[in-house]
Amino acid sequence: MLEDVKLSLRINNTAFDAEINDLIDAAQRDLVIAGITLLSTTVTPDEIPAVPPETEPTQPADIKVMDSLIQRAITLYVKANFGWDNPDAERLQQSYVMLKQHLSLSGDYNVVE
Repeated sequence: MLEDVKLSLRINNTAFDAEINDLIDAAQRDLVIAGITLLSTTVTPDEIPAVPPETEPTQPADIKVMDSLIQRAITLYVKANFGWDNPDAERLQQSYVMLKQHLSLSGDYNVVE
């Protein structure tokens, strides 16, 4: 998630990783407070290519993939709140709030217990 968000912010160094991770965590908590389940799917990649006999073959690892709408909401939150001189902060925050509202009203994203 961190690398995807950094890519959207056009950041390619680690100088802001702590701040970005804090914003990702804050976004996830905000979505949970709104009653949204942070959906993720576990996928197993296709079988890995053949390896030379001298190396041990490894099994493909399961990869957790976050739902694309949840990922988009988190990215919008981070982009809206990252840095101080962001002329698009208000527009991005409004987009985040609208997406959060849509997700909280959708039956697929509500917390059911």
